[in-house]
Amino acid sequence: MRRILLVATALVAALPLSHTFAQEEATVDPRYTWDLTELFPTVEAWEEAREEVLAEFEAIEARRGTLGDSADSLYRTYRHVSDTLRKSYRVYVYASLNSDEDLRVSETQERVQLADIMFAQFNEATAWMQPELIEVGREVIESYIKEDERLAPFAYQLDDSLRNAPHTLGMEAEQTLSYLSQTFGAPSNTYSLIANSDIPWPTITLSDGEEVTVDAQGYGRARSSTNRDDRKLAFDTYWGKWREYRNSVGMVLNSHIQTQVGLAKARNYDSVLHRELHQDNLPAAVYHTLVEEVNKALPTLHRYFRLRGRMLGVEQMHYYDIYPPLVSLDKEFDIETSKQITLEAMSVLGEDWVEMQKAAMDERWMHVYPQRGKQSGAYMAGIAYDVHPYVLLNHNDNYASLSTLAHEWGHAMHTLYARQEQPFETAGYATFIAEIPSTSLELILQDYMQKNAETIDEKLFYLGHALEGMRGTFFRQTMFAEFELALYEAAERGEALSGDRISEIYGEILRRYHGHDEGIVIIDDLYTNEWMFIQHFYYNMYVFQYSTSKTAGTALYSKIVSEGEAGVENYKNLLRAGGSNYPYLLLVEAGVDLAKPEPYQAIIAKMNAIMDEMERLLDDPSIQLSAR
Repeated sequence: MRRILLVATALVAALPLSHTFAQEEATVDPRYTWDLTELFPTVEAWEEAREEVLAEFEAIEARRGTLGDSADSLYRTYRHVSDTLRKSYRVYVYASLNSDEDLRVSETQERVQLADIMFAQFNEATAWMQPELIEVGREVIESYIKEDERLAPFAYQLDDSLRNAPHTLGMEAEQTLSYLSQTFGAPSNTYSLIANSDIPWPTITLSDGEEVTVDAQGYGRARSSTNRDDRKLAFDTYWGKWREYRNSVGMVLNSHIQTQVGLAKARNYDSVLHRELHQDNLPAAVYHTLVEEVNKALPTLHRYFRLRGRMLGVEQMHYYDIYPPLVSLDKEFDIETSKQITLEAMSVLGEDWVEMQKAAMDERWMHVYPQRGKQSGAYMAGIAYDVHPYVLLNHNDNYASLSTLAHEWGHAMHTLYARQEQPFETAGYATFIAEIPSTSLELILQDYMQKNAETIDEKLFYLGHALEGMRGTFFRQTMFAEFELALYEAAERGEALSGDRISEIYGEILRRYHGHDEGIVIIDDLYTNEWMFIQHFYYNMYVFQYSTSKTAGTALYSKIVSEGEAGVENYKNLLRAGGSNYPYLLLVEAGVDLAKPEPYQAIIAKMNAIMDEMERLLDDPSIQLSAR
């Protein structure tokens, strides 16, 4: 459920944070917190709704054995289950968002557990449906769909269930697995508490005398320091603390991996990768072409590192030189300024887009600022179909925060456009599609900012940020995907995975991507513990879709630029489609085929073109920007 609920959770410490949690001692402006009363006015109302959901399960169980009776019987069962799921999503969203405001509060954590239990019981109550549907058979089910137009919203879902016949177990086995569904999420939940709540983070003193607690937020801030000693100190302190937990976190991750390997075998998949691609009906060529093209393009990544070293004045790049901005930007982007700039940039998507986004941003749909105990990173939660999307931020009045705002609102707008055209049953979209609007909105923002830059340095800052986005989303996420696949393949071969072994595997891939052996970027042994703070490794082959989405978003934005209104309408049609078809087919229909190398080669060409422009600006001091 966590994976379904939280779209685009930013990697822990992915943003340079500078907030000092002053709001913890002061009154928080309610305009910058979300209003969960739109979900439920009180905890008591939430509890009542949860009990109502639980009360539906017996009636769902009572439908067992009726799917093949008639088209009407099939419809009534699926309508009942869908309506119950719709209510349960709302219950879950409230519990999860409320908990993420402060992960230290045991009462809200307990409500999340109750919501998890609710879904475990929902799985138990519906475990019989897919085996029975498959037993009824495709021919009968398709005849019912033609006979009864009320089944139209369920047609895609029914087809997907029938497609999974080879991986669906018998009634008894499916029921048994449903009893264990809650335990399958235990490693992820355990990791989240360790990472966000339990580790006692140390404090360091920076070169200017400031004391910083090196938790995820403090590390994210200090690693971006322009002082090289400060960022090395942050790296050494943060990863040194993580290293103390390497054995336990390694055990937690290994337990997750072994669980997934066992579940894949139980369902007759060749591997975990096979299962994850099959879930969205993705061709294996998508994954393998991505990895192949990224590895071919590592010289472009290394060119970026050399350019970074030149601009930072660093002769030998180390891993702690990755994050400071290439050019300083003396501008603040508070939340109101960030909203205004985002709306101005999105004007290329038409008046209807801007009007809808502005109206949504003016509501209390966001939890904006960092505070002690709050869930780190950023995400959009959009499954409460009858309410609206919610956005969690950790805004710090800098450009990275502005970019994150645009990213998360890409998800929120996707959700709003999908609801314009889709009923609840097909409004939810696959992860493979989900990250495309977010990354494309980042690109639109970057293009707007660099076109409106007032100085060479400001333009270099935005171009550098664009390069860093490609490094972080296209290359880094593919690196994570390679690492994750290596772990699963090791487990599938029967190899042991201790914390030390996991760091060894990660270190080899990390060094290859960064050209360690060629002297491009030196990776110290301590930093090979970086895998420990990536929660996405508990989401089962999720991360490669950041890279494919960055690629697809770039391709779709290129169509917007080259085709104008037709490109915009093509883009919106993809969003409006929601989850009405298999995601690969939706994207091919929009003109992007990620099973082929060309889209990946295009994003590499764009990255090289940005570096060409930056080197031109650096090498020719006579260049002047026109006044804005």
